Amino acid sequence: MSLAATSISPPESSAALIRCHDCDLLQALPPPQEGTVACARCGSGLVTIKPDRLERAFVLYLTALLLLIIANSFPFLTMKVQGLVQSSHLLSGAIDLFGQGMWEISIAVILFVFVVPLIKIVTGLLVVGPLAYGRSFRGAESLYRLFDRLHPWAMTEIFLLGVLVAYTKLVDLATVELGPSLFAFLGLIVAMIAADSTVDPHQVWERLHAAPRVPPPPPALRRRLVGCHTCQLTVELPELPQDTETHCPRCGSPLHRRKPDSLARTAALLITAALLYIPANIYPVMTLSALGSGAPSTIIGGVMELIEANMWPLALIVFVASILVPMLKLISMSWLVISAHRGSPWRLRDRTLIYRLNELVGRWSMVDVFVVTILVALVQLGSLANIVPGPGILAFAGVVVLTMLAALGFDPRLLWDRAGANST
Repeated sequence: MSLAATSISPPESSAALIRCHDCDLLQALPPPQEGTVACARCGSGLVTIKPDRLERAFVLYLTALLLLIIANSFPFLTMKVQGLVQSSHLLSGAIDLFGQGMWEISIAVILFVFVVPLIKIVTGLLVVGPLAYGRSFRGAESLYRLFDRLHPWAMTEIFLLGVLVAYTKLVDLATVELGPSLFAFLGLIVAMIAADSTVDPHQVWERLHAAPRVPPPPPALRRRLVGCHTCQLTVELPELPQDTETHCPRCGSPLHRRKPDSLARTAALLITAALLYIPANIYPVMTLSALGSGAPSTIIGGVMELIEANMWPLALIVFVASILVPMLKLISMSWLVISAHRGSPWRLRDRTLIYRLNELVGRWSMVDVFVVTILVALVQLGSLANIVPGPGILAFAGVVVLTMLAALGFDPRLLWDRAGANST
């Protein structure tokens, strides 16, 4: 069910106010009822009201924690070929990459596949768990602030797609057995997705510190009301010197009318990512050495191998995630920065949607990095077969991370500001 927020001018009674993070429209939330509340101007989702299922979310987070422990305790995949056996654990590839000098990739994989999901799960247990039973603790707001910041960087489901791609590359060459950790990891993904979909962060913030219901503010006051980017609380920003930082009274996040230097920072990140995109597609991401001879493989070469193996659906997924998405993201984000700088009023709602899509899909390009990580852990069979990571995978990982940071650093409200749509 989808609901629309209303303009703040008609209501006479008190209401909870919220500013849209994508277009900055100040609006009144409708009375609480199940469904998604969308911005009345740009259509962005503001809040999602769900049935009170915090107890279920607590159980799911606890299940996810147990499954994460199991997923790191037993073999993940085992490869058998000509009497040789090579087993790998969840983080074996990351450890091997560190030993081969690719410490940047190693740290990224450990963070995205283990550390960030662990922090999310623990945060859910410590904050959502007590709230399910009507309790809280001092500092819960600061802890739950991490949940919003870390959400884009938890990539367990993308790692699973990488496992599927690596499996299809090896299954015709050797016997590949699925270990108990892989099934636990699959259960972990299901439990985390179920827990995240059970509870809306806005409801958690309301339980921690309910937003006040206020009468419609006069026009002169509206420009002083800013929305916290973390907990969505609408706060009156005091008149302070320009270099003075103010923090949200609910979650402690810094308050700002707009993200500082958004266009300049986003442009710098995009330029750097574009420069890395060239070596990422030219240099090999890995080299397979079999019986003394090596065969380097690029990203597009990996897609061609899947096509030759008649794995058309998987080849399409990898092509879209690893080649098409990074390229389109560089083009579309550059267009958004240029159009915001020029103050173009053309199709503001559509451009805001493009921004939201960039935020949503960019992380899936990490699949190739995870494929190399898995293969490096499995194919270490001495003179028989060996996989060595190439410089292309480091450049490609840089492209993915930089484009993600560019999307997170871009402020879509500038599209509306510079087109003259935010006069109040």
